[in-house]
Amino acid sequence: MTKDCKYLDPKADLTFKLVFGEHPDLVMSLLNALLPLDDDGQITSVEYATPEMIPENPAKKDSVVDVRCTDQKGRQFIVEMQMYWNQYFQKRVLLNASKAIVKQLGTSEDYRLLQPVYCLNLVNDVGFRSDEFYHDYAIVNVADSDRIIEGLRLVFVELPKFKPKTIQEKKMAVLWLRFLTEIGENTAEAPAELLENEQTRKALGIVEKSAMTEGQLYAYEKFWDAVINEEVLIEGGYNKGRAEGEAIGIAKGEAIGIAKGEANERMKNARSLKENGVPIDVIAKSLGFTDAELQQL
Repeated sequence: MTKDCKYLDPKADLTFKLVFGEHPDLVMSLLNALLPLDDDGQITSVEYATPEMIPENPAKKDSVVDVRCTDQKGRQFIVEMQMYWNQYFQKRVLLNASKAIVKQLGTSEDYRLLQPVYCLNLVNDVGFRSDEFYHDYAIVNVADSDRIIEGLRLVFVELPKFKPKTIQEKKMAVLWLRFLTEIGENTAEAPAELLENEQTRKALGIVEKSAMTEGQLYAYEKFWDAVINEEVLIEGGYNKGRAEGEAIGIAKGEAIGIAKGEANERMKNARSLKENGVPIDVIAKSLGFTDAELQQL
């Protein structure tokens, strides 16, 4: 972190939770902007719930999310900021969403009390093979995707793919995504559009370096140390896998080349024997020829 930086990166664990985990108005604005909610289904108030999701069975897996809250209708919302995409990320999202559903009802409670669960996953990495940055998943009928079973919605936002012009019709969504992608330690001055909006201006004030305690700055630095270590491990695993793949490919290529060379040599010897009057059946038996090789001979 540079000494003269004005802002801290809002994607870090500390800053993200300071902005969206302690200010109901800001997380409400983020959810309304980025989730596929109908006009009459907008969130008007939220209450925070514990981010730790402990299973009733101690033998089952415990998990902690970045932000978890409920709205005025009782709907459940989980917000996650993920730095790297990995093969287990989607499974973890599904597990956390499932826990949020299961934990709503006691043994004798009516299923009609069950409320929808929405998971908003902001990813500072690329994981989907498409140009789109916004991915909305629901439980749909395979033959007719318009038929949806309500109750679970998973949204993934790939921040590196985001371009402000892609969703101009949703101003607040653009502002929040610009906040997450354009603000960092190298930001000399925040964009005017973010300063003009009341909510993003408040968020900018929260992530100012001058607003942090020494303990918070230490936690911020430790987070990025962990991110760098994870990046090194990922890169190391990728390079190791590529090297092993190349080694296997070379070994297979050499084996194929040797086998072809040996086959050509056998055929050459067989033709020589044939030219010298040795019967075909004797040649086939002595050299172990297959029917196909006999036809070729």
